Amino acid sequence: MTFDPTTPPETASSVAFRITEGLTPYAEAMAAMEARVAAIRAGEAEELVWLVEHPPTYTAGTSARPDDLLERRFPVFAAGRGGQWTYHGPGQRTGYVMLDLTRPHGSVRARDVREYVHGLEEWLIRALDRFNIRGERREGRVGIWVADRARGTEDKIGALGVRVTRWVSWHGVALNVDPDLSHFGGIVPCGVAEHGVTSLHRLGVLATMEEADAALMAAWAEVFG
Repeated sequence: MTFDPTTPPETASSVAFRITEGLTPYAEAMAAMEARVAAIRAGEAEELVWLVEHPPTYTAGTSARPDDLLERRFPVFAAGRGGQWTYHGPGQRTGYVMLDLTRPHGSVRARDVREYVHGLEEWLIRALDRFNIRGERREGRVGIWVADRARGTEDKIGALGVRVTRWVSWHGVALNVDPDLSHFGGIVPCGVAEHGVTSLHRLGVLATMEEADAALMAAWAEVFG
């Protein structure tokens, strides 16, 4: 279960992909990412997209408000990424993206963090499209949203939070495949209290994690390939 950044990974487009089975403790993931980012910056490792699941965990971004942690149900970590509170847990695919942003990746320009975040959003949107789910951006709200126009409501299905250190990215995205959605009740997700969260399974798409991974890998090549 422990990530070894020296092991040859699978590849998709020009960036390596790794899928870790089981539940990866959050602290282990942070340490492994930090080591990989340093190695990429030093030219000693290739870029990587790392797909994991975590045990139930709440993480605080740099803009997280203490009052938005409603219940301390699970371990809490200061993530160091942008954004506010996020839940990670079984049934959610977290994608950690470690890229050298001094060079372009597909349609994403070099040294443009805003463009990079837009690319991450597009990645999730295109992955969801493979399940006939329309994911959408919302002005002033981070993440990817699914609208129920008949009810006039919308829920969040994908979260984003990034950090860039000397032009190498880390952290990334989280896609709700089939997590326990009640676990989000311990926080105000991303500081947005007036909307809920959803998942592929809640929307009636009973995809496996393997199918979600396949969609993410295919969509990655379209945006960042």
